[in-house]
Amino acid sequence: MEFQAEARQLLRLMIHSIYSNKDVFLRELISNASDALDKLRLAAYQDKDLGADTEDLHVELVPDAGARTLTVRDNGIGMTRDEVVDLIGTIARSGTAELLATLREAGDDARQELIGQFGVGFYSSFMVADRVELVTRKAGAGEGVRWSSDGEGTYTIEPVADAPQGTAVTLHLKASDAEDQLHDYADPAVLRRIVKTYSDFITWPVRMAAEAAEPESGSEPESETGPETLNSMKALWARPQKDVTEEEYAEFYRHVSHDWQEPLETIRLAAEGTFEYQALLFLPKVAPMDLYLRDARRGVQLYVRRVFIMDDCEALVPEYLRFVKGVVDAADLSLNVSREILQQDRQISAIRRRLVRKVLSVLGSLRDNEPEKYATFWEQCGRALKEGLLSDADNRDTILGVSAFATTHDADAPTSLAAYKERMREGQDAIYYMTGDSRTAIEASPHMEAFRDKGYEVLLLTDPVDEVWVDAVDGFDGTPLRSIAKGQVDLQTDEEKEEAAAKQTEFADLCTWMAEVLTSDVKEVRLSTRLTTSPAVLVGDEFDMTPTLEKMYRAMGQEPPKVKRILELNPSHPLVTGLRDARAAGKDESGTVELLHGMALLAEGGELADPSRFVGLLAERLQHAL
Repeated sequence: MEFQAEARQLLRLMIHSIYSNKDVFLRELISNASDALDKLRLAAYQDKDLGADTEDLHVELVPDAGARTLTVRDNGIGMTRDEVVDLIGTIARSGTAELLATLREAGDDARQELIGQFGVGFYSSFMVADRVELVTRKAGAGEGVRWSSDGEGTYTIEPVADAPQGTAVTLHLKASDAEDQLHDYADPAVLRRIVKTYSDFITWPVRMAAEAAEPESGSEPESETGPETLNSMKALWARPQKDVTEEEYAEFYRHVSHDWQEPLETIRLAAEGTFEYQALLFLPKVAPMDLYLRDARRGVQLYVRRVFIMDDCEALVPEYLRFVKGVVDAADLSLNVSREILQQDRQISAIRRRLVRKVLSVLGSLRDNEPEKYATFWEQCGRALKEGLLSDADNRDTILGVSAFATTHDADAPTSLAAYKERMREGQDAIYYMTGDSRTAIEASPHMEAFRDKGYEVLLLTDPVDEVWVDAVDGFDGTPLRSIAKGQVDLQTDEEKEEAAAKQTEFADLCTWMAEVLTSDVKEVRLSTRLTTSPAVLVGDEFDMTPTLEKMYRAMGQEPPKVKRILELNPSHPLVTGLRDARAAGKDESGTVELLHGMALLAEGGELADPSRFVGLLAERLQHAL
């Protein structure tokens, strides 16, 4: 008989381009066998008179190196002659899909969400075989059928009187070719590896006859041992949580993460309804070594009905949660024909949203109930989590709520924004923060003086990502975030405001003159309300780029546009009052003005435009002082 036209086209695609990894043919055949076993169990449950043998349901691999064949055999539901023609001779038809449609129409609660489409998965055999032979007998039927083809457009089909129940697919293997990544699939070691990789958690045992030990010279060969079970069948995520020990979770975490430690926290998640999935996720105690490398692998392992699909499924976990390891096992996902590329559909998006919400919820629970665990997590992975404040607008408030920040309130313990708000001073209308290279540098900054003297708490943000997300976040729980290094700061009492108004007139001429002297460097010179001990400080407008962010751009090879800052003066400092008096006396102290600006620039960690001129001016002033 001839293949349907579409089937011939698919065979050519299958051999040359659809699958990027030829090993997956065995995954497909084992999946089909597992489906057949599921169907038999369901059929026997529904029809007590079926007469099928369900005592030892299993999948068996029979490699024969001498004959260069591999047989994948199951004792499942089997097929009739018409089903063989319908399923294998025609593409895009599926016994699994038809069974599901029947069960859904009947409203059967026992319906099985089975993966795969037999015809499509079966075609992958021709990647590794010159000829494929299938012998099958439907459970309860008296006669079987043999199907055979070389994949060139035709197949033969004939009755078999003594066929056992189930299906046996025999592949007459091509010669192995390492250059073409065509392995020796008659080698038991190769089969063990593939089963362990793709089919380890299949519900049914996958067996292979044990290899007989080589006899020593002059001795009798050892008797054959029982068959070897290749898969563990231990899908921890599918077992009740009370039946899984912490040791088993730890062992599985090491397997999926390649981490030698135990996980910090284990997360279980299951969903039922329109689409079903189970997830077993882990938070690490120590950040992965490649957490901040650009090309680091991320994502969770994806299974469909316990069949391994891909190792690092980035579509299910956003980049800012790349430290999360584990498994997602979906009942029915839209996969392409090779099951290697996920379609971006609503199921993937919905699973991703729920995984993100669950992880963030667990982090919030750790912060509230297990602060030591949370502190460990935040120290190791907090910087990555904060990237979500930029990339995930939908969960921004939640991420902000479970984040922790260094603060002037406690030098050792970071604080949450909720705790900061509880400690806010009466009349305080913003959450104050400052970004910088280090805690030490920020605490020593002139910007901190008035806040420290008046007892206002300030968040100390030192991670590179902090420079960016603070501009994207409006505030927390209705309270805006405000940088103490930008704009005007209003911490004065009414009495202090009256004194400041009087000094504005007193220093007006000095500020105007200094702005003229520094016209190429600053946009304005004004009196400050944030200084108590330093003579001057440089301040940005509300939307100006910070000096630290400018450094980050230069480190990436990008020259940011020059931003003129505002120079604020401390009217109580002797150097500023001395300048005022010198200006009133008609002295030219423009050099001192340049020094004052340079000092303010250095105090915030900035770089001098002309270091040699600054040193020369400084040496001249020191000489006069001596």
